[in-house]
Amino acid sequence: VNSTMDSSSEMKREKKDEESGGNPYAKLDVTSVLQECRAFNETPVNARKCCIILTKLFHLVQQGDSIGRTEATAAFFGVTKLWQSKDATLRRLVYLAVKVLSTISDDVIIVTSSLTKDMTGKEDAYRAPAIRALCLITDAAMLQTIERYMKQAIVDRNSAVSSAALVSSIHLMRKAGEVVRRWANEVQEAASADGHMVQFHALALLYQIRSNDRLAVNKLVLKFAKGGMRSPFALCYLIRIAKQLIEEDDQADSSLFQFIDSCLRHKSEMVVYEAASAIVSLPNTSPSELAPAISVLQLFCSSPKPSLRFAAVRTLNKVSVKHPQAVTSCNVDLEKLITDANRSIATLAITTLLKTGAESSVERLMKQISSFVSEISDEFKIVVVEAIRALIARYPRKHTVMLPFLANMLRNDGGFEYKREIVDTLIAIVEENPDARLAGLAQLCEFIEDCEHSALATKVLHLLGREAPKTANPHAYIRFVYNRVILETTQVRAAAVSALAKIGAQCPQLRPSIEGLLTNCLLDSEDEVRDRATFYLSVLDMSPSIVNSLVLDTLQSAPAALEKAAAEYVENGEAHTNKFDLKSVPVCAAPAAKKAKTMLAEEAPSAKEKKSAAGATAAAAERLSLIEGLTNGLGPLFKSSPPIPLTDTVNEYTVHCTKHVFASHVILEFECKNTLNDQLLVNVNVQLEDLEGEWNASRQRPISRLPYNEPASIFVLLPFPESGSVQGVLAATLNFKVKDVDPSTGEPESDDTYDDSYVLEELEISVSDSVQPLAKASFGPAWNALEEGDTVEETFALASVNSIHEAIKKVAALLGLAPCERSDIVPEGKSRHVVMMSGVFRGGYEVLAKANVAIDPSDNSIGLNLMIRSSESTVAEILASAIV
Repeated sequence: VNSTMDSSSEMKREKKDEESGGNPYAKLDVTSVLQECRAFNETPVNARKCCIILTKLFHLVQQGDSIGRTEATAAFFGVTKLWQSKDATLRRLVYLAVKVLSTISDDVIIVTSSLTKDMTGKEDAYRAPAIRALCLITDAAMLQTIERYMKQAIVDRNSAVSSAALVSSIHLMRKAGEVVRRWANEVQEAASADGHMVQFHALALLYQIRSNDRLAVNKLVLKFAKGGMRSPFALCYLIRIAKQLIEEDDQADSSLFQFIDSCLRHKSEMVVYEAASAIVSLPNTSPSELAPAISVLQLFCSSPKPSLRFAAVRTLNKVSVKHPQAVTSCNVDLEKLITDANRSIATLAITTLLKTGAESSVERLMKQISSFVSEISDEFKIVVVEAIRALIARYPRKHTVMLPFLANMLRNDGGFEYKREIVDTLIAIVEENPDARLAGLAQLCEFIEDCEHSALATKVLHLLGREAPKTANPHAYIRFVYNRVILETTQVRAAAVSALAKIGAQCPQLRPSIEGLLTNCLLDSEDEVRDRATFYLSVLDMSPSIVNSLVLDTLQSAPAALEKAAAEYVENGEAHTNKFDLKSVPVCAAPAAKKAKTMLAEEAPSAKEKKSAAGATAAAAERLSLIEGLTNGLGPLFKSSPPIPLTDTVNEYTVHCTKHVFASHVILEFECKNTLNDQLLVNVNVQLEDLEGEWNASRQRPISRLPYNEPASIFVLLPFPESGSVQGVLAATLNFKVKDVDPSTGEPESDDTYDDSYVLEELEISVSDSVQPLAKASFGPAWNALEEGDTVEETFALASVNSIHEAIKKVAALLGLAPCERSDIVPEGKSRHVVMMSGVFRGGYEVLAKANVAIDPSDNSIGLNLMIRSSESTVAEILASAIV
């Protein structure tokens, strides 16, 4: 009776909590719940009460509450007593409890016999969960004892049991892959079962079993592609496998694509969409291959099902980035979706139209966006902003329509990510479109007057410091900047002080007024603001070169490298004898990750490009320093090149060369790999030959032993020639001794060796290897500051390029310089363009260049007028010699 009353009161409390709308488990205590677990030992078992207690226990574990191993083990042994209950709900919770407590309890293996009995019993409701629990607690050593039962379960007539066995086997692949691979015949049989989920899970397990054998996976796909797969889930999975095979192999079997294409005509909408999505995402697809998939997506745009319409328009939105012309045929259907009741569908439809529509339709589309943009979430507002950015890149003259719209969106309510996307778009417009500079700056100035995000305010202030001096009336922006010093937080005030200094450095006529404003900042309550004001006041009265390097230029060295060099300087005891030389600190290359986003979304840097060049150089320097005697006396590492392949990837031996450049030496690192499993290479070295006779190796560190498939590196030290040359072409040959080995063990069959060699591709050392690209934030002042340096001017006719953009790209690559102020972006229809570039030559010599590229209308030939300026005359001459 007491037990019944407790259960009744518990149910009343649960019901009361549910009615109040709160979480009934919010105030659970681990200790009290574990004490309640004693109810598991009661006879007879109160099924309802035990279910509630188990639910509480699961909640605590799920929330991450710490349960001691001793307490968890006691609770687990209590759970085992519940096997005597015949209540179906409680029994299923017991299986779940075994899984939940298995990782935090001891001796869970004692329930193996009970689970095995339930797994092979007559109650279908218990068999599937028993299989899942048993496979979770079974280790690789004990798996063989239940192997026979697992094979039977995989081909069981009950779909739930078969699926449970298959999914559990997928998880077991991590612990005992060799055992599970022996079940391939049963899995193959399950793949032909009637149950749709069984087919799907069987295919997934077959793929896991064969995933290490590409040829077997290929056969698997082709076999099931011919028939036998009725499950739409399995077909979708098969399409994904086929797509992966095509992406991994440039010369994939054409029947794989034919299979995906045939799925476009399947009766299941899920399979049709999966096939269309796969085709449009494949690389290097032709317009004829894309057309059927686009047609299917176009049909889905008219579907009565919102899920299909959403999937189709989202996929078309992605396709429009790479293949805008292919999506143009769907514009009529997309325009119908603008008024869709589902605002997510309407947003994606209109952003797709923005990417593919004509210039004449821009105003109409913007009016339609305005009608509902306030009703959609920030996530979809960001999609709209990205589409607008791409549209302005295509039609720069439409900035008069876009800027007011973006400014209105900026004034509306929204989160940080949404506001940041708009600010980034406005900044990109200001930097890339000179005609929109004034309007864009005006909108941003108005925004920071009432900006609640310090990070966005500082970003705009940095832009004003850089762009305001380029306008006709830079003094108009000083008020907006100085207001931030008076009204904002420390972070924003400090950024405002820096922006004022940058305007003063580029506008001598405004310098007295700005110095007065900076003097007022000396009384600021924060030392960061006071220190900046003091520093800039003292620097602005110095020479133009000092003002340029300390105010306008960013730090040329990575902070970590500067800190390390300063620490080494102090540790060496030189603090009171020699001055610290900033040239001893490696400079940073212009990292793609630091680049501001361009307006075109598809031009955003990839994940590989976003890796910091400074970080890569620092890692290479650390690795080289660990090799005894290799870098002694060479100074800091200036630059490391990307690995250059000197062999084909399918050859017996593969070699990649990385050039590590120091002030007066180059270390060539040849990473070698032996792809023959019946050979061991010993005493592997590289023989270099310079046809001009200027480059000679002074030291080499060979590879003593190169086993199969274990990469190792040869290091060759080359001093720069005394003639001052920085270019050369080196013939390279790999020399080594070969030992025959047993392919299965890798052990040499005898001590006998024979000499062999392998001719590598020629290795070129170019001018760009001695130059670190380093973009200047303000090129004009930097160019004027180097007036006293030497200037070299040359004129060239470029025969191997067909456009101004291609010419700029090639010249920048040959010189190794970074374009500044986005001057590498060529306006459409221009026949003449000037690109400004900058960098640092090894040794710390600054290099600036102006390249004037023009097309001769008479014969469409391209001419180049190149001016190179450096503080060292020979450096300017060396760079000019790079253009051949």
